[in-house]
Amino acid sequence: MSLIQFIKSKTFLKQLLFAVVGLVVFAFVVMKWLNISTNHDQKIEVPSLEKMSLSEVEKTLEELDLKLVVIDSASYNPEYPKKSVIDQDPEAGDFVKENRKIYLTLNPSGYRSIEVPNVLGKTKRQVTSQLRAIGFRIDSKYIYVSDIAKDVVRGLLFDGKTLKAGDEIPKNSVITLKLGDGNGSGRYSQSSDKN
Repeated sequence: MSLIQFIKSKTFLKQLLFAVVGLVVFAFVVMKWLNISTNHDQKIEVPSLEKMSLSEVEKTLEELDLKLVVIDSASYNPEYPKKSVIDQDPEAGDFVKENRKIYLTLNPSGYRSIEVPNVLGKTKRQVTSQLRAIGFRIDSKYIYVSDIAKDVVRGLLFDGKTLKAGDEIPKNSVITLKLGDGNGSGRYSQSSDKN
């Protein structure tokens, strides 16, 4: 039997028909299985978790069959409660499927501590710029001490206590500058200071 006669035979046409029907049925079964296993039609709207505590977030996400992952804590933001959510991914309003992980960034419990640099003998302008650059605030009221140099930093105060280079205080703290008044006959000595 030649190849052309075999292709025209009923046996070949039956086998070809079975193969096509089998392929269609297989494709249909695979598509149905994918829809079921990937929850294709399922949509869960991600709630806004901003400013919620971790326990509130856990309860909310558990009710929606979502999981949480804390990825980081940001710089302290006083507008948010301590240990509350500052940022989330996916964002509120996005649609996800069940068991999706929601990544959270939390607000720390306070400002991190920063080391006070050695600024004695520098000008008010230099020190103000340097301290602001690393995250401190400068009190608008200065304390002037008798010193030959005018507006040269002779000390730093935080909460009424004298600071030394290397001391650590919270970021965003207000520091008061002790400045020379330019009227003294010598250099200011911190040992004579009673603060």
